[in-house]
Amino acid sequence: MCEQDHVRGNGYPDGLGVRQDSGMERVRDVSELPKAHLHLHFTGSMRPGTVLELADKYGVRLPETLSEALTSGEPPRLRATDERGWFRFQRLYDAARSCIREAEDIRRLVREAAEEDVKDGSGWLEIQVDPTSYAPRLGGLIPTLEIILDAVESAARETGLGMRVLVAANRMRHPLDARTLARLAVRYADRGVVGFGLSNDERRGMARDFDRAFAIAREGGLLSAPHGGELAGPSSVRDCLDDLHATRIGHGVRAADDPRLMKRLAERGVTCEVCPASNVALGVYDKPEDVPLRTLYEAGVPLALGADDPLLFGSRLADQYELARRHHAFTDEELAELARHSIRGSAAPEDVRQKLLSGVDDWLAS
Repeated sequence: MCEQDHVRGNGYPDGLGVRQDSGMERVRDVSELPKAHLHLHFTGSMRPGTVLELADKYGVRLPETLSEALTSGEPPRLRATDERGWFRFQRLYDAARSCIREAEDIRRLVREAAEEDVKDGSGWLEIQVDPTSYAPRLGGLIPTLEIILDAVESAARETGLGMRVLVAANRMRHPLDARTLARLAVRYADRGVVGFGLSNDERRGMARDFDRAFAIAREGGLLSAPHGGELAGPSSVRDCLDDLHATRIGHGVRAADDPRLMKRLAERGVTCEVCPASNVALGVYDKPEDVPLRTLYEAGVPLALGADDPLLFGSRLADQYELARRHHAFTDEELAELARHSIRGSAAPEDVRQKLLSGVDDWLAS
């Protein structure tokens, strides 16, 4: 059987290919491998068809680049290694976000994200959102977060997927805004918020400017999961560790440039939420084989593969595991270990972790 491209639930050809055989030996289906998904952005989780429907419903004129991509099924061409490129990426993201207008749109987005994750074998999803982005249309920060948490609770009940929320501040906003979000996140820790993050262009806004916000979150029992080591180098990962006391690092791939930093991550057990397809789409690395998955893995750094923004990058969670298999020669045993990393790095309750870990063992034994 030859390698062939396939179309996943996001509506884009994944461009990675699915290897169904390795020589004479059939490989296991990665969509059946139990795993946790720790790096999925709220707007970026949407299905292309959903964006088109909502844009039509509300009369939103999408940028031509985005509308053509969503209609054709080919992800938009992106490269964000300079500020102009990042601006273009952010413009498309903001356009998609502008199609979310009502509580029902939030419920649909969350339900569909859960359905896609279940298809990909995820048993636990921590979806990342900045409620500030939706608050003006939904009555403010508190009503917005409550709508999101209610939607997550409903989607979890309907799909059987364990699902929680990571509230993320925006580096492009004032650090005082981040403190407001941190207090809000802590307030809803008993309603499904499990962590606090920091997103957007890491070349803007020093990590230490947000240290108080992260202290508030940690004191409230939330895990710390800022972005670092994607668009900026190893120093941004160190800043997340030193200034924000990160439990996990969003991306973190540039740590591979510094052996001592990798050793530090491994010794501390800090999980890097690596998003291979996203790294290539944004120009962090030129080709899938350039993403330092193998380097990080062999250095003992815990890795949780994530899809980041499937809407714009054209691939979902299982595709990241296929990329590791095809472009980095990860064996099924190694893919299973990546799945274990994701589960152990999650905020899932212990009984859920044990169930998923047991499922990983069953997948290998199948």
